[in-house]
Amino acid sequence: MRRKRSKRSRLRGKRTCGYGHKFKHRGKGSKGGKGMAGTGKMAGHKKTFVLRYMPNYFGRRGFKSKKKKPKTITLEEINQKLNEFLEKGIAKEKNGCIEIELKNYKVLGTGSLGPGFIVKASNFSKKATEKISEAGSKAEIIK
Repeated sequence: MRRKRSKRSRLRGKRTCGYGHKFKHRGKGSKGGKGMAGTGKMAGHKKTFVLRYMPNYFGRRGFKSKKKKPKTITLEEINQKLNEFLEKGIAKEKNGCIEIELKNYKVLGTGSLGPGFIVKASNFSKKATEKISEAGSKAEIIK
């Protein structure tokens, strides 16, 4: 009987040990991550690269609406701030009426407004338009 030397012993010292050029003779087992795989919060070994070349990689990202929401103002606040509006030039007196121009404001219906007002705003609530018309004033929408 002839004893044959094992193939494994002949391949010791060679780089791939007879398994081709995939190390450890597995498919994707010991190749590691590809690209940015594994870069979570704690990926310290890639953090310098990420911080330098991808500054927005960490943190929350999302869609930001380009539309600006209008500020809100009530009829009561308009009555209280009437003197301020006249000083700043937001409100002007014309033909016995006070014309208030509120750009980027939505007028809400809490409170009440006296007669002789022309309120111009980007939007009005239903209650506000009802109260303004009942008081004998006008509500106009600015675009």
